Amino acid sequence: MIELQQVSKTYNRNTANEVKALRGISLTIMPGEFVVIVGSNGSGKSSLLNAVAGSIHVDAGKISIDGNEITHLKEYQRSRWIARIFQNPLMGTAPELTILENFRLASLRTRPKKLFIGTNEKFRKKIQEKISLLNLGLENKTDQLMGTLSGGQRQALTLLMAVIPTQLNERPQYDTSQKQTNLLLMDEPAAALDPKTSDLLMNLAGKMIREFHLTTLFITHQLKDALAYGDRLILMQEGKIINDLHKAEKSKLDLNTLYNWFGG
Repeated sequence: MIELQQVSKTYNRNTANEVKALRGISLTIMPGEFVVIVGSNGSGKSSLLNAVAGSIHVDAGKISIDGNEITHLKEYQRSRWIARIFQNPLMGTAPELTILENFRLASLRTRPKKLFIGTNEKFRKKIQEKISLLNLGLENKTDQLMGTLSGGQRQALTLLMAVIPTQLNERPQYDTSQKQTNLLLMDEPAAALDPKTSDLLMNLAGKMIREFHLTTLFITHQLKDALAYGDRLILMQEGKIINDLHKAEKSKLDLNTLYNWFGG
């Protein structure tokens, strides 16, 4: 479970460019919940994701995952719980490494990093099996450099790498005797892709989120995706949560109603 209690963030405090990005945000997200966040530019959506990820440190408030306070942890220290897909396809992978090497790094996200851990044929076969689920024909190209792939291919692989640590029977860093929240943060992951590839990526994301029971925060400007995906919908405005609709209420929304939220 993810909990935010009275989280606030101000940029450029006490200057002419001061921006109150988050204003006392309180939010509880249950394990396995797929939350879609919408709002106009500057509403605080990305700041909220960055606060959870640890990319920014908040000025006030408390952030917890499964009862563990992470408010003051650095971004890499939160990686045992959190995976992220960025808007820019180039940000989620290491272009100078092969597909297999990228997956090796991803598989260590929830574990201490040790120099002697490498790849072998057993690991390669596991990764090929997982990549084949994407239906992109990449399972036999694991020695290809990540930087030679298209943006859509890289985003799809990044999505798969987000769920890899819990699917390879690797011993995680944390105590497995307790149920852990695996949190996926998606900040407009399809925004830089063409419409066909965007639809492919979102369909894959929806399938994997359901199959692997990922707790998910998904930012989008595409209102059709806001309706099609997720079981909870949040509207942000000027650093505050204005609307918060759970599954039953969200299912009653139509595109015109959602558009009117933005003053259309």
